[in-house]
Amino acid sequence: MKKLRPLHDRVIVKRLGNETKSPSGLVIPEAASEKPVQGKVVAFGPGKKDEKGVPMPLDVKEDDLVLFGQYAGQAVKVDGEELLVMREEDIMAIVVP
Repeated sequence: MKKLRPLHDRVIVKRLGNETKSPSGLVIPEAASEKPVQGKVVAFGPGKKDEKGVPMPLDVKEDDLVLFGQYAGQAVKVDGEELLVMREEDIMAIVVP
């Protein structure tokens, strides 16, 4: 598998799958379902640089479960797998177990 190394404050997220049933048990067709807004962080960059050129570390780390806007990020395919590349500021929250 190819590896991606994000630059600056970019984060690579693997979108988590859709629920195919509603809470009442109805099957939701794929065309009618919304894209999920959760994903797992696969990789992250070193962070934006401050005035002195020192990278500021990101708040996310690998394997964090994160929430983001439905249309956040840019979709890319790597080895047949769809990933999202987004800025850290597009991530709204880290899900804490």
